[in-house]
Amino acid sequence: MAYDEGLAQRIREQLGERSDITEKRMFGGLSFLLGGNMSVGVVGDELIARVGTDRAEEALARPEARPMDFTGRPMRGWVTVSGPALAEDSVLRHWVTESVAFAATLPPK
Repeated sequence: MAYDEGLAQRIREQLGERSDITEKRMFGGLSFLLGGNMSVGVVGDELIARVGTDRAEEALARPEARPMDFTGRPMRGWVTVSGPALAEDSVLRHWVTESVAFAATLPPK
């Protein structure tokens, strides 16, 4: 599956010049890792965001979010954000910020 390069570029812009972020093809898309831990990614025209199990309920209360589910079994602590909602820079900024903040709590790999 291809990923939306425009969305990936917007994520890069949100992340700025951080030297601790790497990119890796995963899940049929592109993932951004902090210290080797995935934080946020693009699959198709959607964003996948790692928010952690403690913040998942709050994250899923947002109208643009739904559980991340590739296999019929939702992944705990992850959400998928629909493509149309991501047209708003503030929505994208929210998810990138939340995901990087969570990944920063994890030990580096």
